[in-house]
Amino acid sequence: MALLLRTLARQGVCLSRPCVARSVFYRHAAPMGTTAKDEMNKFWAKNSKLNRPMSPHLTIYKWSVPMVMSITFRGTGVGLSGAISAFALAALVLPESYPYYLDLIHSLSIGPYLIGLAKFGLALPVSFHTYNGIRHLCWDLGKGFRIPEVYRTGYTVIGLSIITSLALAYL
Repeated sequence: MALLLRTLARQGVCLSRPCVARSVFYRHAAPMGTTAKDEMNKFWAKNSKLNRPMSPHLTIYKWSVPMVMSITFRGTGVGLSGAISAFALAALVLPESYPYYLDLIHSLSIGPYLIGLAKFGLALPVSFHTYNGIRHLCWDLGKGFRIPEVYRTGYTVIGLSIITSLALAYL
């Protein structure tokens, strides 16, 4: 549309008058250089000629605490939202009420250590995601971007998450 309007403006053509010569629309039209497929083929040919990998993969990166924490933060966010959705759906679909299923778990006689381990497994992602979310809120305020601070706050989040999870599970 822009090419058409530019051509009409160069010719001084008014759209309200009928135009007999159709060549006015095509006279100044510039051909497209290459197609997207041609550009893509040139890109892959250049990369294969230079022996470059297809894309960066996990084996070329040196793992660091911030990298692992970022991946874990996203994973716990997805996992927690999925678990909350699953529990909400189960509450709507299952025929009995919550106390029935709680009594069912108590009747299994699993033992306090296994129940404590299950509580720890539930509390760890919640506490980690909470503390790391607070860390991200501090970053949103512009604080803690220096590399030593990033590592220090990362280890702090990990330590607080473990301590909080142990306290919730066993106290």
